[in-house]
Amino acid sequence: MIKQTTKNKDFDIIDSPLLNAINVIEGKWKIIILYKLYDQTLRFGELKKSIPKITQKMLTQKLRELEVDGLITRLAYNEIPPKVEYSLTEHARELGPILCQLGDWGSHLKESKSK
Repeated sequence: MIKQTTKNKDFDIIDSPLLNAINVIEGKWKIIILYKLYDQTLRFGELKKSIPKITQKMLTQKLRELEVDGLITRLAYNEIPPKVEYSLTEHARELGPILCQLGDWGSHLKESKSK
């Protein structure tokens, strides 16, 4: 078993809070979806347009996974044509500053590689 020490605190990396978080938001699509929904509610089509490289099947799958994990809410209206809106839960909104920091870090990384 891998052990890691941080600030004099041993923890099992396999059962760490960090790994728990990574398991919920793993993959590029979930993070992008969460980022797109951070400050707005979007319908499926709007979300698909804002992430052009994702397939409809993959978007549907990732939205379902995020809903099961309690990070997004899906609100379906009883009308024709069907209207479904997606938004972040309060729990997921806590990720906003972290995602922004990750984006800033990515920008700095890109800049340093181009030098």
